[in-house]
Amino acid sequence: MVVVTLQREKCIGCNYCVEMAPEQFAMSKKDGKSVLLHSQNKKGFHTIKSHDEGIFDTCEQASKACPVKIISVKRT
Repeated sequence: MVVVTLQREKCIGCNYCVEMAPEQFAMSKKDGKSVLLHSQNKKGFHTIKSHDEGIFDTCEQASKACPVKIISVKRT
């Protein structure tokens, strides 16, 4: 299982995550910050848990590209 977490409040809106993993991330038209699609918000941490191992590489690239390091990706 792949677990992806985004700390949305700290997002600076650079759009790198969307460029690296457009299936998992989008930019909000309201505030210009990243949105982790289909995620659940718990105390400012937006998380998805997926059995699709195919998302790991693109989300890992998004995590590495993020200048404020607010995306974490791990396998469980």
